[in-house]
Amino acid sequence: MLLTNATVATMQGDTGYGLIDKAAIALRKGVIQWVGPMDRLPPEFAGERDDLGGRLVTPALIDCHTHIVHGGNRAGEFEMRLAGATYEEIAQAGGGIVATVRDTRAAGEDTLLMGALRFADALIAEGVSVIEVKSGYGLDVETELRMLRVARQIGDKRAVRIKTSFLGAHAIPDTMKDRPDTYLTEICLPALSQAAAEGLVDAVDGFCEGIAFDTAQIGRVFQHARALGLPVKLHAEQLSHSGGTRLAARHGALSVDHVDYATDEDAAALAEAGSTAVLLPGAFYTLHETQAPPVDAFRKHGVPMALATDCNPGSSPMASILLAMNMGCTLFGLTTQEALAGVTRHAARALGLDDCGVIAPGKRADLAVWDAERPAELAYRIGFNPLHRRIFGGVG
Repeated sequence: MLLTNATVATMQGDTGYGLIDKAAIALRKGVIQWVGPMDRLPPEFAGERDDLGGRLVTPALIDCHTHIVHGGNRAGEFEMRLAGATYEEIAQAGGGIVATVRDTRAAGEDTLLMGALRFADALIAEGVSVIEVKSGYGLDVETELRMLRVARQIGDKRAVRIKTSFLGAHAIPDTMKDRPDTYLTEICLPALSQAAAEGLVDAVDGFCEGIAFDTAQIGRVFQHARALGLPVKLHAEQLSHSGGTRLAARHGALSVDHVDYATDEDAAALAEAGSTAVLLPGAFYTLHETQAPPVDAFRKHGVPMALATDCNPGSSPMASILLAMNMGCTLFGLTTQEALAGVTRHAARALGLDDCGVIAPGKRADLAVWDAERPAELAYRIGFNPLHRRIFGGVG
């Protein structure tokens, strides 16, 4: 396949879009062979051309933080919050994560898969080629494994790559609410071992927060992950400063996510560890948060910043990666270049992927073709999808 007459945002380099005007991209066997100005096309790539009519081409987008496998929904809680109910009142009424755990445990694989595919389809329709999917709404061995099996099936049913994260350390089940270490010992860590044995896990995640697990408890999970040869990542510094970011950095985490309450020292630790900060504006917006992540500190220390939907039934019921880009700019002050990098090359880095996220020879031929003249249009509009065509592995 030879794509011609395009404006290509290669997303190579540390800043900017890496734009090439009047460009061509040569693809073969699902891999990018060459990219550059059309008038410099090497003779060996000459052939039948697919004229893109001057459209914008970017790497296919990547959603590096989702919870799209779950049962039920929590629209009722949304209504309660609008009426003034607090988080504690919702929890006392049987809501919050406990409600999703209950619904997820009650759902079979087919039900969970049908629900997850609806969210996956929405993301794919916006040019997404890679989706990270977490467990964490089971909090028992059987359901955690079921969630991960369903996540793997998404990649069998759709032309999309799925990366799974085991999130057994997401919350403490009601039956063990005063015994978090017992939960880790008897349920979470054995579930992780079994999931790893079945090849269901690409990374191990946790929630380090006052309402979940402390740094010592997350440290146990990370040590177990290391023993299994699995990389780690972490939800940290979302609602308060818990020390999770520096813990994750010490363990060489792929990413630390949310990081709203992270400090300059945390940013320096992430930079030294080579970890990515994943910003999640959907949760910030939904929960009416006022503490935004320290974007200037991340810039100062050179910390890569990814963006993701955090698509989940409670704190971020959002399945639009384009809206995440807009929110990243309007709520967190990212530039449009940073927003696009956040859903391409930096999102790939947050998942430990080095074969996608940029347009360059040797990378996967995962591309998004947009009815747009300039990359800023992707973050600029709200509720509008300019995707013209998605190419996945050289097909499309």
